[in-house]
Parts: sequence; structure tokens; C-alpha cells
Amino acid sequence: MKRIKALSLQKKLWLTISLFLGAAVLFSYMMIVYIYENIYIANIEQNLLSEGMNLAKQYEGGPIDESFKQKVEWLSEISNAEIVLVNNPRELSACLPFEIDHHSIINEKEREQLLEGKTITKKGYEQTFARNILGIIIPLLDKHRLMGILYLYIPLASIEEVFQQIQIFVLSGGAIFLFVTVFVGRKIIIHLTNPLKHMEHVAYKVSQGDFSEKVAVFTEDEIGQLAKAFNQMSSALAEEDQRKKEFLANVSHELRTPLSYVKGYSEALLDGVVREEEQKQKYLKLIHREASRMQRLVRDLLDLAQLEGTYPLHQTPFSIAQLAEETIEKYEPFLHEKNIHIEMNVDHDLIVVGDPDRIEQVLQNLIDNALRYTEDGGTIRLEIAEKQGKCQMVIADTGKGISPHDLERLGERFFRADRSRSREHGGTGLGLAIVKQIIKLHNGSIHFESELGKGTTVSILLPLYQEIR
Repeated sequence: MKRIKALSLQKKLWLTISLFLGAAVLFSYMMIVYIYENIYIANIEQNLLSEGMNLAKQYEGGPIDESFKQKVEWLSEISNAEIVLVNNPRELSACLPFEIDHHSIINEKEREQLLEGKTITKKGYEQTFARNILGIIIPLLDKHRLMGILYLYIPLASIEEVFQQIQIFVLSGGAIFLFVTVFVGRKIIIHLTNPLKHMEHVAYKVSQGDFSEKVAVFTEDEIGQLAKAFNQMSSALAEEDQRKKEFLANVSHELRTPLSYVKGYSEALLDGVVREEEQKQKYLKLIHREASRMQRLVRDLLDLAQLEGTYPLHQTPFSIAQLAEETIEKYEPFLHEKNIHIEMNVDHDLIVVGDPDRIEQVLQNLIDNALRYTEDGGTIRLEIAEKQGKCQMVIADTGKGISPHDLERLGERFFRADRSRSREHGGTGLGLAIVKQIIKLHNGSIHFESELGKGTTVSILLPLYQEIR
């Protein structure tokens, strides 16, 4: 079965506007027809009735005299309507100014109505006159006796002629208006939908991985805002794509070195190149070290992937000062080994709500970095205090510091301020990225300050338990 091609948005808008305009012109035409066929004719009917009633009021009863007949004739000459005065309704045909077949236009039922003093309206085709008319019949009564009638009528042909002229004007004017509006509307629709077509073209390129082309923005309306949002989305996707490529490149780079070591040393052992037991043990230790490095890398990657997803935090109120002291105790052998002095100034009354294991991971990563980059005999300072209604935790060292350029990149995955030294000490370059994500999940903030040769300071703000209550 052949598939029917769907209409484009441009064609749908054009057809919709055309249909609405056509409906509007048709509605206007029908309104004019209604006005002329109802309101205008009703107005003529009211005028005829008013004119006839005013004339009938001048009849004073008794036989109809010549004076009244002259008034009727005079008014008939100056009026737009034909006015006929008939003494006997049954003999109406004898008094008309044209030949007819002597058929009475007043039937018995209408005669009864006239005797009751009611007026009769005739509208439409009248066989007696062989034309469409609008007529009013008014009785002339003398004490319930019908002495005659006044017949006022106007041929509807004159009304139709006026209406036909208006019809021509309405139809021709409506057609011109419809043509011009549809033509202009089509231009406007093309102008409005061109950015959407361009956006479709760019979206296809984005889907193919090409982020180079952008949607041109010419207006500040909704379509212009959509184009801006699309460009922003495209830029974000491009950045994310670049980060993904960098991430894969970094992972490959990080794994390549330990894998090459493991492969090389293991092949040396398997091929029997190394025969001395001491050398074998050395190679085995190197393989174990590189395997441990890969294990840490995989662990950190899994941690980061969990934290950037929907990782559930096991939050509970806890003393952050006590957690910090317990964490520092684990590092006492390392501090003693490098002769690094630790300064602690913590407020034991501060309670935060969070995941203690993850906050301990933050402390461990930051202390690891401080130990790694602080020379022997240096100092690490840990402060925990209340600041502006929040818990502020500061970890500062007297290490080598970080350059302003590198400081801006702290927290990026696999970024190392000192790559060679970090690799020597087994760092994966993911520690600060994990720290930043944990702090973000706790609705906190982190700030880095550093100066080359003077050390680095990390400040963390976490919500206090009182705020959450």
C-alpha cells in the first residue's frame, strides 16, 4: 500500500488560514443576506404599517368621500409604496391600475381578520400581481363595519436589485480580500516556518554527531526563543560529546599504562626471562601495584557513576566534628611519617543531616590530597564552625599550591594539577569530582583557594540540622 505523504506544517497553516478566511467571508455574506432579508425588509414593513396607520387615522367613519380618496392619491404619488384604496375588498381587482384576472387578493379568512380591526401582512409572491411584494392591508372600519381597505405594497424586485448590487460588492470584495490575505498569509507563514525547517535540518545534523551548524535567530518571539534554546541544547550536547570523548580518552590513557606494565611483566615471567627469585618477586609486586591502581580507578568510576545518577543517600543527623576527628585518627601514621602537623579547631555542637559514609569519603579525599602535596614538616589545618547559619568545614595545607589556571579546572574528571606526582602516588584524578558530586547531593557548596608556594584551602558549606527541622 502506497503511503500518503503527510502535509508539512507550512501547508497545514496555509490551509487552516485559508479555510478560516473562507469561512469568515461566507459568514459575512450570510450576515448581509440575513440583514437584508430580515432586518431591512422588517424595517420597510414597519414603515408601510406606520404610513398606512397614519393615513387610516384620517378616516372619520361613514362612506369614504372624495376628500379622503384625494389624500390617498396624493400620498401614493409622493410615497415609495403603491397605495390603493378599495371600498369593497371583494372588488379589489376592479380598482387596480393594471390588468389582472379578477381574482380577489383577500380571502374569507383575511376578511374576518379585517373585520376584527387587524392588519394583514403579505410577503412573497402574490399571484394577483404576478410578482414578489411586501404589502400591508389596513381596514377602514365604521362601528365594526368594513367600509374599505388601504392596501400599501412595494415590489420586492427593487429590494432584490439593491441586494444584488451589494451581493456583487461583497462577493468581489471578499474574493479580493481572501486572495490578498491568503497571499500575504502565505508569505508570513513561510517567514515563520523557515526557522523551523532550518531547525529540522540542524537537528538531523546533530543526530549524526555534527554540532558545527547553528540555527539563525532573527526574531525575539517564541520561535526565536525556541531557536536560541535549540542552539543552547546543541552547544550543551557538543560539550557533553566532547567530555565523553575526553572521558573515554582519559580512561583509555589511565588503563593503558598499568595494562602495559601487567602485560609486559607477566610475559617476562611466563617466558622465563626472569630467573632470579628476587627479580620475580619484584615483578610480581609491580603487577600487584598496577592491578591495584586499575582497581582503584574502576572503583572511583563506579562511585562517580552512582553519584551522578540516582544514588540514594542514607541521611541521618550526626556530629560532623566527631566524624572529622575519627577520620584524622586513621591518618596519624601517615602524618607522623611525613612529620606533618595537624591543627584542629572544631565545634562539637554542630549537627548536620547527611550520609556519614559519603561525608567521610569527602574528608578522606581532601586529606589524601593535602598529604600528597604537602612537603615534610608542613601543616594541615582542619576547622569546623558555624557560618551564616550553615556548617563550614575548612581543610587547608601548606603545600606547593595550584596555579590560577589549574584552580579553575579542579573537580574535572581525570584532571591533575601535578600529573606526574599524582601518578606516582596512585591518584586517579577522580577524587575531587567525587567530592563535588557528594557535596552537591547534600545541597552544599565547595570553594577552592590556592597560591603557588603557599598551599591550598578547601571550604565546604553544609546545611545544619536546625535548618532542615
